[in-house]
Amino acid sequence: MHLIADRKGKVWEEDSLQDRILEWMYSRAVGRLILRPLVSPVVSKIGGSLLSKGISRVLIKPFIRSHSIDMSQFERKKYISYNEFFSRKLVCGARPVEMSPDMFVSPCDSRLGVYEINRLRTFLIKHTRYTVFSLLKNHVLSEQYTKGYIWVFRLCVDDYHRYIYVDGGKESRRFRIPGVFHTVNPAAGDRLPVYKENTREYSILRSENFGEIIQMEVGAMFVGKIENRPRTAYVKRGEEKGNFAFGGSTVILMTKAGRVQPDKDILENSMRGIETKVKLGESIGKKICDMHA
Repeated sequence: MHLIADRKGKVWEEDSLQDRILEWMYSRAVGRLILRPLVSPVVSKIGGSLLSKGISRVLIKPFIRSHSIDMSQFERKKYISYNEFFSRKLVCGARPVEMSPDMFVSPCDSRLGVYEINRLRTFLIKHTRYTVFSLLKNHVLSEQYTKGYIWVFRLCVDDYHRYIYVDGGKESRRFRIPGVFHTVNPAAGDRLPVYKENTREYSILRSENFGEIIQMEVGAMFVGKIENRPRTAYVKRGEEKGNFAFGGSTVILMTKAGRVQPDKDILENSMRGIETKVKLGESIGKKICDMHA
């Protein structure tokens, strides 16, 4: 169950079927027995292959109806597979990107939570708790973002699954961390806790306006995967970085202390355990003027 707010202050409860199924699987022994083969590389590869075949087109119309998707916002074309439909592209102008250099923008359509970073604070991302270090697997890098902000953009299956660079600048090489899944035998009792981490990929953007920004993509446990475009030395604000294949996924940004101030409504919602619904390209924060503070 998630509490969601729009930018006008309306709050509602959101309880997706996907989240209910995953919560049941993670919390019960029989569910974990089902999960283990499902998250194996072989099964994930087979599932992804099936969703890329022509027969998978039969899933498209029921999905559009059940999620009330406005297809007038997307390019008119005949999709050859469900995966092609899932990574569909918006028509030009459907998501205008705020280009003011002082405005910090959302990389994607999502539900957003923003939290101050410290060494011990944990963040719930795709049913797993992470610290900034456990996300990055890099002590030196994680220390650099202490007292900055982590911006967690949670995409649902009905969201637009392409994402952009939030500012122009130079992109570092990309770091990929493979996912893991296993159950841990407890010292006592019959409950088998789950230990898992999702596959993720990140790079550092040396941005024109906000200092160094980490942008990370977190893939879904099952057939979902990260499909980033080939890296170039210099990128522009609003340029498409990539997309996710089928599955709910997450984009994470990390900004250093004294660089970006999140919008008041988003920060207050996050402190109350409420995610804010945002769109790709909309302003979600402002540059802190003294970049040398």
